[in-house]
Amino acid sequence: MRHTELWERLDHHLGGAYAGSWAEQFVIGSLGHRTVREALDAGVPPQQVWRAVHEVLDLPASER
Repeated sequence: MRHTELWERLDHHLGGAYAGSWAEQFVIGSLGHRTVREALDAGVPPQQVWRAVHEVLDLPASER
């Protein structure tokens, strides 16, 4: 997964206006207690970040 796909998915599920702020403020334990932005900046692969987001948002399996 590329960074652009991750951001597209976040926009789809959270809305374009909210996705960016959510990614900068919501701390996810499975990402080392970091936000999406912090995890990506630390080099965590987008696919791993998406899995964590998917779990936190309790999205359907079809959205993996």
